[in-house]
Amino acid sequence: MSRWKELPAELHPHVHQLIVRLRRLKDHSDLSTRQLAARTGYSAKSWQRYLNGRSLPPREAVEAMARVGGDDPHRLLVMHEIAAQRWAEGRAVTTNTPEDSSATPEHTPTEQQPYGRHLRAAVTAAAVVTALSVTAALLLAVRLTEARAQLAHERSDAVATALATVSESTVPVIYTCKLEQRDGRWYAGLSRTTDILLSNTHVGLEVAEAQCLLHRAGTEPGDIDGVFGPKTRRAVERMQKQNGLIVNGVIDPPTWQALRSADPK
Repeated sequence: MSRWKELPAELHPHVHQLIVRLRRLKDHSDLSTRQLAARTGYSAKSWQRYLNGRSLPPREAVEAMARVGGDDPHRLLVMHEIAAQRWAEGRAVTTNTPEDSSATPEHTPTEQQPYGRHLRAAVTAAAVVTALSVTAALLLAVRLTEARAQLAHERSDAVATALATVSESTVPVIYTCKLEQRDGRWYAGLSRTTDILLSNTHVGLEVAEAQCLLHRAGTEPGDIDGVFGPKTRRAVERMQKQNGLIVNGVIDPPTWQALRSADPK
């Protein structure tokens, strides 16, 4: 098990969470940074910067780490999308230790540098924002398809099977909240998760579960349709503000804890 250095306190919580997850995957793989470099195509010095919070790894490096560590690449890439937004906005500030000037250039031209240190950071930030806006519609469509397939698998009745094959615009999915309290926590019968990250463009049973709990908390998310849209985001922000949480519109572990609390504020 590696003995990791403490991450910079200035890192945004979403960036911090991504790096901690990558560190765990490296520990799980039992690979040294040199061995990790050989398996992923990114140099040992690059991985040292990524895992110590001095540079944000590019999407391809995160995907490679998921394969090496045996993690779900889709979920890890969602974490990377959110972290990249925060990094590009300048909310994740790294330490002032200069980069090693002797580092050998590698095939990672999209590697992101700390905000405000180089002109390259501004260009990278603009590229991230543009890429996210262009791919948002495609990402939503893919996840809608996955959600309908999941619903058809778990519900064997004819209506659920039809929903998995027809257009979302003609037959919207509306979920039923079955609220019950267990061991001091509230559940709506759709998911028991307490830690999955949910934000804009996410769809599925976890989103519907959160919408039910938002409705219970008095912050209306709109229809219980399993689609994380603007109404759901505004409801999350209102609930976070009421509970003294970081108001970011993202359902993270602290937000799940507040949603499942027996006595929401």
